[in-house]
Amino acid sequence: MHAVATVEELRTHIQAARQSGRSIGCVPTMGALHAGHISLVEAARRETDFVVVTIFVNPTQFGPHEDFTKYPRPLERDLELCRDAGVDLVFHPEVATVYPTGATTSVDVGGVTSVLEGAFRPGHFRGVATIVLKLFNMVQPDVAFFGQKDFQQQLVIKQMVRDLDVPVRVQTCPTKREADGLAMSSRNVYLSPTERQTALLLSQALQLANSLAHDAQSTPSDIEAAMRRLLESETGVRIDYAVLVDPHTLAPLERLQSPMVALIAARVGTTRLIDNLVISSADSTDLPSS
Repeated sequence: MHAVATVEELRTHIQAARQSGRSIGCVPTMGALHAGHISLVEAARRETDFVVVTIFVNPTQFGPHEDFTKYPRPLERDLELCRDAGVDLVFHPEVATVYPTGATTSVDVGGVTSVLEGAFRPGHFRGVATIVLKLFNMVQPDVAFFGQKDFQQQLVIKQMVRDLDVPVRVQTCPTKREADGLAMSSRNVYLSPTERQTALLLSQALQLANSLAHDAQSTPSDIEAAMRRLLESETGVRIDYAVLVDPHTLAPLERLQSPMVALIAARVGTTRLIDNLVISSADSTDLPSS
């Protein structure tokens, strides 16, 4: 495995892979890797010939009072995990490499960025779209792999790729969970043991939504209210949203449909967590690859 920090080194390795006829898979990350990230690497290994993991804590997607400075950056451990997972190339640039002095261009995606995470974190998706497009231009992958846990993010990236004719296929992979149901996240390390137990309410609320969605008498507002009641059943949880929406547009639902997606964002203690579950008429499911 090679690990490089400059665009020139990156492109040298990409060019060599291309010349040998290999397809390129890319797994963009902010590091602090866990089994969820590794599952994306495994998907990339199955579907492409040369796997690139990018590790970059992107400052432009953090708000002024968010956790950019304390976000975990265990680079050596991340590199070891990548090596063990069979990654071919890790690209871990410095901020000055990605955003050189004088850089002023950003990417704004309309529509799905205006609600939920976009409403609670103004400017977040501008930072996400900008860094992902820059990484796509640097790596020039055939396929890029993202996790369903960041449900709105993968919608935004797919919209950007369509709108700007970016020649990359975006594949969404299922959320990876702990044995007790907690969605894996780099931010889980911030949780105290008590908060870690409380955080299980998010996945439990999603399962409640799934159960209620299979009751023909339920309405979307009934299900949203039930999720909120469960989340508020313990102290220390502050809800940003708990909604049931269209999985393609994120529009509110007047009636149940199939599929639909339940999405939650809440603070457990000081840690903000997100989770979601796609619900179909047959059974709950993770979002199919696309």
